[in-house]
Amino acid sequence: MGLIQNILAVIVVLGLLVTFHEFGHFWVARRCGVKVLRFSVGFGKPLWSRVDRQGTEFAIAAIPLGGYVKMLDEREAPVPDDQLDQAFNRKTVWQRIAIVAAGPIANFLLAIVAYWALFVAGTTVVSPMVGSVAPDSPAYEAGLAHGDEIVAIQGDAMRSWADVNLKLVSIIGFSGELDIEARPDGAADAQRFGLSVTDYMVRQDPPQPLQTLGITPWQPDFPAVLGQVVSGAAAEQAGLMPGDRMVAIDGEPVDDWMHFVNIVRGNPDQTLQLTYERNGEQATVDLTPERNRLDTGVEIGYIGAGAEQVEWPEEFQREIRYGPIEAVGQAVSRTGAMTLLTLDAIRKMLVGLISPSNLSGPITIAQVSGDSARAGMEAFVTFLAYLSISLGVLNLLPIPVLDGGHLLYYFMEVVRGRPVSEKTQALGLRIGLAMVGTLMLMALYFDLMRLW
Repeated sequence: MGLIQNILAVIVVLGLLVTFHEFGHFWVARRCGVKVLRFSVGFGKPLWSRVDRQGTEFAIAAIPLGGYVKMLDEREAPVPDDQLDQAFNRKTVWQRIAIVAAGPIANFLLAIVAYWALFVAGTTVVSPMVGSVAPDSPAYEAGLAHGDEIVAIQGDAMRSWADVNLKLVSIIGFSGELDIEARPDGAADAQRFGLSVTDYMVRQDPPQPLQTLGITPWQPDFPAVLGQVVSGAAAEQAGLMPGDRMVAIDGEPVDDWMHFVNIVRGNPDQTLQLTYERNGEQATVDLTPERNRLDTGVEIGYIGAGAEQVEWPEEFQREIRYGPIEAVGQAVSRTGAMTLLTLDAIRKMLVGLISPSNLSGPITIAQVSGDSARAGMEAFVTFLAYLSISLGVLNLLPIPVLDGGHLLYYFMEVVRGRPVSEKTQALGLRIGLAMVGTLMLMALYFDLMRLW
């Protein structure tokens, strides 16, 4: 069932992103007087199509991993004399720039709309309260302690753990004193803490922003009660069901959910005698955690079960909501910040500060799409917005075969006063295909490594 949900979620996500991207090209092309021959969502054989009054074929194809807008162009096929004024290659260089740039711009506009909707509807976040601090860590040495609420990092206000993580990811490679403002438990005013770090999270795989500083977020006590059980996994095979409370393992009492998790993780392929309670009655079963390999190479036990959700205390929750007008500015600001973060991550990956193993391909996108869909509309829309921004940034990279590569040629044409030669464009196309192909293979390889 999880696999089907992942597949459906990624089809919805990619379908929306591709449709908006290609509609950007389509809409501006029409406004510039270019005849659009086909607007296709997906590749391969069309499953559905229709032709409008202007002769454009709209199609949904069998392979939902992309799409395209095919325009009238003399470089691709002969064009009748009476339609030459509608050919893409006959338009001015600035019109061609507008048409090509419209696709990525549409992705940024989609992200803005998504964030606007979230801000207007309102989102509830958990305040960044420190749960514990590891001994001899940067946070410990600086004086951060249990109960401190982080209110700012490097001068930027923090309202949630999501804000904290995004800020910390943006400073990968930082060396020096990390300035954190935190409000001690029960205090009215915040204090400044200077955390000494060197080459922060450089080549860390996967990045662990909080753990690297020695900070563990506060969370309420989670009783050892099952909330979800994965079909076919060890927990279901042992007969466990949602609502079961874990009582003891091999005769030793289970304190809470994390105690139970730690025992399971520490015993892969080992049969454990589990005592649980269901409807007031206790029973004992044999539970054998499966062996699962993490991205770091560490092998842990896995039974395919999740904890029952626990309500967070109201004093630890923050509601973020804006009016329709104010939300526009906030949505534009968030989109801009995420765009800069994405560009900075690409730069740091190129210079070696971020491991290339953090690249994600279709398998990871499908998994995250499914997880975010199951987590609720807020998580799904947030992921959709971020993926739309990533698609927009990727397409603007100056790589031949991508929109950014075409824009590079057109801007060179503006400067030189004449188009780039077809020979140069053909060479660039081969180089671009090689680069994009290599990138896709790397992303797929790292996807498979995570899966295994």
